[in-house]
Amino acid sequence: MTHSAVTVPSLDALLDASAATDRFKEAARELAARKAASERIAFGSGAPPVKVQRVLQQLLESEPSLAIDAIAVSGQSGCSDFRGELTVHLADGSSRRFRFVWDCAWKARQVGWNTFWGDPDQQKAAQTFGYRCFEVFEPIPS
Repeated sequence: MTHSAVTVPSLDALLDASAATDRFKEAARELAARKAASERIAFGSGAPPVKVQRVLQQLLESEPSLAIDAIAVSGQSGCSDFRGELTVHLADGSSRRFRFVWDCAWKARQVGWNTFWGDPDQQKAAQTFGYRCFEVFEPIPS
């Protein structure tokens, strides 16, 4: 199975299609450029900015109609994965929560990609699929 023609939307394309506030869109672009937390995108030191950006992109793709004003990501990062919870603060003052598991080794197993040694080729999966390596991205009931 080949996936060389995988098209992953850019952050700008996802933001353009999103109902997120302008302040949040600016913060998302700053995250991509500066790789740092901000007032509108909060995460701890144990959360790599690139993995936070993947969570953000998944949110934008799966929930484009949300008027996102800020997010807080709480997660644990491993070599091939990033798992935790996302709190989304909306422009109307309400919030939503999501549980997530981004796992490029899982994605490599799903598409049948292995290294020479038989391990899942997680690097190839991460480079090819980017943020689309989510095994789980689901709302947490309030």
